[in-house]
Amino acid sequence: MNKSVVWALGLVLSGIFVSAQTLNQQAPQGFDVENAAVSHGKIDTIQYPSKTVGTTRKALIYTPPGFKKSEKYPVLYLLHGIGGDEKEWFNQGKPNIILDNLYAQGKLQPMIVVLPNGRAMKDDRATGNIMAQDKVEAFATFEKDLLNDLIPFVEKKYPVKKDRENRALAGLSMGGGQTQNFAFGNIDKFAWLGAFSSAPNTKEPNKLLPNPQDALKLKLIFISCGDADGLMPFSKRTSDYLRKNKIPHIFYIEPGGHDFKVWKNDLYIFSQLLFKPVDKTKFEGFTVLGTPAATNIRNAQYPQILPDGRVMFKVKAPEAQKVQIDLGKKYDLKKDADGFWTGTTDPQGGSFHYYSLLIDGVAVADPSSETFYGMGRYASGIDIPFEGDDFYVLKDVPHGDIRIKNFYSKVTNSWRRVFIYTPPGYDQNPAESYPALYILHGGGEDESGWANQGKTNLILDNLIAEGKAKKMVIIMPDANIGQGGIRNFGERNLQMFEKELKESIIPFAESNYRIKKGKENRALAGLSMGGIYTLYAGIQNSDMFSGLGVFSSGYMLPMLQDVADKQYRFLNENKSAFSSNIKNFWISMGGKDDIAYENGQKMLKELDKTGIKYSYTDYPGGHTWPVWRNSLHQFAQVLFK
Repeated sequence: MNKSVVWALGLVLSGIFVSAQTLNQQAPQGFDVENAAVSHGKIDTIQYPSKTVGTTRKALIYTPPGFKKSEKYPVLYLLHGIGGDEKEWFNQGKPNIILDNLYAQGKLQPMIVVLPNGRAMKDDRATGNIMAQDKVEAFATFEKDLLNDLIPFVEKKYPVKKDRENRALAGLSMGGGQTQNFAFGNIDKFAWLGAFSSAPNTKEPNKLLPNPQDALKLKLIFISCGDADGLMPFSKRTSDYLRKNKIPHIFYIEPGGHDFKVWKNDLYIFSQLLFKPVDKTKFEGFTVLGTPAATNIRNAQYPQILPDGRVMFKVKAPEAQKVQIDLGKKYDLKKDADGFWTGTTDPQGGSFHYYSLLIDGVAVADPSSETFYGMGRYASGIDIPFEGDDFYVLKDVPHGDIRIKNFYSKVTNSWRRVFIYTPPGYDQNPAESYPALYILHGGGEDESGWANQGKTNLILDNLIAEGKAKKMVIIMPDANIGQGGIRNFGERNLQMFEKELKESIIPFAESNYRIKKGKENRALAGLSMGGIYTLYAGIQNSDMFSGLGVFSSGYMLPMLQDVADKQYRFLNENKSAFSSNIKNFWISMGGKDDIAYENGQKMLKELDKTGIKYSYTDYPGGHTWPVWRNSLHQFAQVLFK
């Protein structure tokens, strides 16, 4: 598929190839309407003895058009929801009609479909209190009934292929949960899994798949849900677990709620994938909708992130003449009859991205997104997930707090705001004091950057819980001082911030929080502009700090050449004192794509000439927040030890 903007939510996305044909991502109109002109399969009721339940049980069975007893067929076992029985799919889902139409179009591998009653108890009717404990437990009991009674009966009475590669399991809602529980739990019995709108009976992922690599034996894992379905979290958590463990699967999100409109479409899509070669490399592009971004405001469905990193936008602006998304690159959106503008971007790298809406040329924040102070103004932001980002995920560990305070600066003669992280247990242990890290934001950002975009609290919470970092207080001040813009990097501003750090910020923090004094309990770090400030203040005052962290930075040349020369001379003249004081001089870059890379490399060469010891690391990602989050994650682990 080309990388131009993709319009409309129902648009066919990049295909997933099944043999020589391309499968569309949504069922066309009329797919579930009976067509008298095509051949029809046959629906029968079967009865089988169930040793598990101790009675004879019923199921429906569908045999395809042209069924021949002389041929052997693969089998799909299709399960119903908590309020249904073996007839629910037949009465409401029209599987025979959907499959008949697909056979007529040559889109299905011939198969037998068994529709059992998943409530394995003697009175298995969907009557009375369907949520009663014994009836709910009967859905779990059905696993034994399915494996030990129903499947052997079908394989004895019908011409079916008996190996796992020719056996599929799928279901909706409660049946979707059963499908995941049974198929993942019996990979030696099933090779094809289709879980539609799985219900809360679905086991937690680590219990479904204690060894996730076992799932690689499955030919297809198809997990689907309607975007307006309140049960979405149960499907998403399985998909997230599979994705984290690099298990290829389809997470198919479609318009709709918890109903047969969704499930009929799921059957239409899933059935075409069965018992044929599938290209697992195409799975990430196989969905209609994405998942709402974590940075969306409450209940906002857009922007949505697709598994391959594309982002879908939908904005209502009925009076606008032109609407674009500015995400570094500008994307035109298309207006529909209801005044909504929609569009899909190219794949975006795993990162935090600032973006704006351009409405008739005016840049505004997206009302559906949280806003962040960046680029010198408030803008929308979106976090694109990527492999390895779980170190700043909210986890079930003890949590510290972010506190927002104001202090009066005698250097600027104004009130200044500061964000402060206190570690877990700070309030509960009033006799305990902590070392402190002072960390600075970049140009165009402010004191909220490390707390909001940087996820400082989550990074430290997780590190402390893992025993990888000391408990510490982190002070996040406003490094914007004096004249703004590019002038923020001038020597006068560097001097002013150094003075404010020494005379206002550190004294305020140490007099209001339980912070251990002395250089061995104090570190300074910063990204980009904040890295320059760290270099300046840290080199000039090495007797105040034991650690310096410089992220994506280095003196801006040629603008700060004079400042840099003075600093290197100062280092050369005070090398012994600097080396004795600074135990951790830690420098990081976002790879060669980092806009500070060249200046950073020149700085490293000068440090080498002077004989200053430092640690250096590259983390691919350019000049972006994931790089700086990683820098904090790594730097915090070496501090105060």
